[in-house]
Amino acid sequence: MNQNIRLQNPFTKSPLQEQADGLYENEKMAFPLKNGAYRLVEDDNYTDNFGYQWNKFAATQIDRDQKNMQQSHNRFFAETGWDTENLQDKNVLEVGSGAGRFTQIVLDHTKANLYSVDYSNAVEANFKNNGHHKNRLELYQASVYEMPFAPAQFDKVFCFGVIQHTPDVQKTVQSLISMARPGGEVVVDFYCINGWWTKVQAKYIFRPITKKWSNEKLLKKVEKHIDWMIAATTFFNKIGIGRFVNRFIPICDIKGTLPPGLSKQALREWCVLDTFDMFSPEYDQPQKISTVKKWFEENGMDKVWGGTIRFDNCIAYVVKGIKK
Repeated sequence: MNQNIRLQNPFTKSPLQEQADGLYENEKMAFPLKNGAYRLVEDDNYTDNFGYQWNKFAATQIDRDQKNMQQSHNRFFAETGWDTENLQDKNVLEVGSGAGRFTQIVLDHTKANLYSVDYSNAVEANFKNNGHHKNRLELYQASVYEMPFAPAQFDKVFCFGVIQHTPDVQKTVQSLISMARPGGEVVVDFYCINGWWTKVQAKYIFRPITKKWSNEKLLKKVEKHIDWMIAATTFFNKIGIGRFVNRFIPICDIKGTLPPGLSKQALREWCVLDTFDMFSPEYDQPQKISTVKKWFEENGMDKVWGGTIRFDNCIAYVVKGIKK
């Protein structure tokens, strides 16, 4: 697909050339193409839980595969503010794509060329969901810190639901910004610190234990207890005390994060997925909006905006800006 994006070995800084079976450096294979994605890293890394969950729940968050669901569409366009027509032929970088919920939105609703990166083998789920767009999609399994692109090339860069799960959040933001060309736009969302009470909840109480469990053990625990937790949180929301009580029940925030109108079966599946997602990551580092804004400004971004964006029944914490 390469639309004048220069590929570069992040370890040697030498140019890379695309061939049918991988990326080549000086006529030698550097990174193989496997199951639809160029592989710069091994699967065994701090994101193996994400690879596990997205390959297991590959279709759960894909709008196209879920009846009457537009949450990914609404979230993407609400947070970015981008116009579908203006994205035509633009080179867009997506970092932390998971099973491809936003990959699908970009490819199905715009004419952009999309370069999508994930550190886990969730790239395989993404390829299953979106590989039919191969003329406008390239997938890479790579670290956010070591992406296979020469810097300052992309018209748009977005990274949703990811930066808090990386080892060094400031470095992650710097790496994302480095990929945007002058005049290009960068948009991130993230878990936000709203006050001292942010970490006074079940997720941060239990995570020191649950993140050490195997993926299989954690998923089994979640599936065993999910039904009573759904019933309990729904009841407490109904009587008006859910905001205070539910933070201590080890389940995702049904009222504030899930799409409205889910069937009973779909609600259960989303709750299992999102609850597993709460307790499995190696890193969970929420940030202040003011801190992320400062990082944007310190790394050459102009017209920086940070704040909350509402879509459906959800709230997103977003920072975005234009590269100088």
